[in-house]
Amino acid sequence: MFSSAYVWAKIISYLEERLTASTVSAWFDDTQVLEFNENHLIIYCPDQFRRDTIANRCAPYIHDALQEMFDSKAKLRVLDDEQLEKYQNKDTRVIMDINPNFTFQNFVVGPTNQLANNAAKAVVDNPGMVYNPLFIYGPPGVGKTHLLHAIANGIYAKNPNAKILNTKGEQFTIELLEAIRTGDNIAFRSKYRDVDLFLIDDIQFIAGKEVTQEEFFHTFNALHENGRQIVLTADRKPSDMLTLEGRLQSRFESGLMADVQPPDYETRMAIIQNKAIHLGLELPAEVCDYIAKNITNNVRQLEGTVKKIMAYRDLNNMPLDLPNVSRAISDMFKTGEGNTLPTPELVISQVCKFYSVDEATLRGTQRNRGTVEARQVAVYLMRKLTNLSSPEIGEVLNRDHATILYSVKQVEQKLAKNDTDMQNHIRDITANINSCL
Repeated sequence: MFSSAYVWAKIISYLEERLTASTVSAWFDDTQVLEFNENHLIIYCPDQFRRDTIANRCAPYIHDALQEMFDSKAKLRVLDDEQLEKYQNKDTRVIMDINPNFTFQNFVVGPTNQLANNAAKAVVDNPGMVYNPLFIYGPPGVGKTHLLHAIANGIYAKNPNAKILNTKGEQFTIELLEAIRTGDNIAFRSKYRDVDLFLIDDIQFIAGKEVTQEEFFHTFNALHENGRQIVLTADRKPSDMLTLEGRLQSRFESGLMADVQPPDYETRMAIIQNKAIHLGLELPAEVCDYIAKNITNNVRQLEGTVKKIMAYRDLNNMPLDLPNVSRAISDMFKTGEGNTLPTPELVISQVCKFYSVDEATLRGTQRNRGTVEARQVAVYLMRKLTNLSSPEIGEVLNRDHATILYSVKQVEQKLAKNDTDMQNHIRDITANINSCL
């Protein structure tokens, strides 16, 4: 039987070939695969809108992928928060899957990621002894998550009995709030503190959340004092997380901070060539050069471009010469700096993550202080960062025009009065939005 992580990685590749890498990223980035057996492929998605989309629109593609690649008739189950709790109660020590394809062997090393790669390997050789914590930071799509999983795969290969837990900053917050609601703090703390290797992706999402930061502070201390290895990733260094508590910042900076930046030209060429070989493509040197010179910021986009070329070749019987390839992938290129605007869905998603509010509540009528502020900030950011008019924003959030104008005015007044909390919230959420573009 294939591991659930391996199956999910193959399904994602299958979807990217039939949809687009950006579409798949939009719908599946927050999903976590939990289990694969002869009856079910079980995944969890914290966002209701994405969960419904996956279950209703994407399930046929996933079932086709299971049938075509694994001859499996397993049905897709997409769990919500309540269902996830019941699933995890079967075993309070659920360890999130690690992608077996993310190893050091297939990580292309260059000047912009060499320090992080070497530090990650050192952690595998001496977990808990050197570079603890290891803090890897950089923009999206440059390989941070790959290194995180490579560490897990490396430690597991050396010690199959190692207790490894991999999660995200947002997921940590969700589970903590649920533990508080149900009074199950002991199980929560046991899950996160009784491990040998603690991996947490996108730690920036706990910034500004007082209760989460308090719990994470004690979790960090418990693990560190017991010599357990901690590895964190983020889209920026701790000092740039304006609402991160000082005591957490000092702990994050106490080990080794290694940045990963967009790859240089030579590294991009190597990534393109390696991906092409893996997919069985023979790309002419001029095609590789064309891709490497036009896609410069994101490893994920480089790999997605090669996959799209393969799809065009297979579906259109297209020769892989430069004129054909340039036409096939022209939509992958940005037309200029700053021309990419966030969608209202992205703004809402990031605001909800920051304030720990689900999207249905944000669009609803609940009027507690936290929800009202989140709603007003969402309106303000959609007005400032998108091309939507006030009536259009009202349609998105089920609000009338006057309410939209009032929300913008409320945020602007706080900013004009140098409300430090609001200034920091706007900066952090805007940074989170920009990191997703």
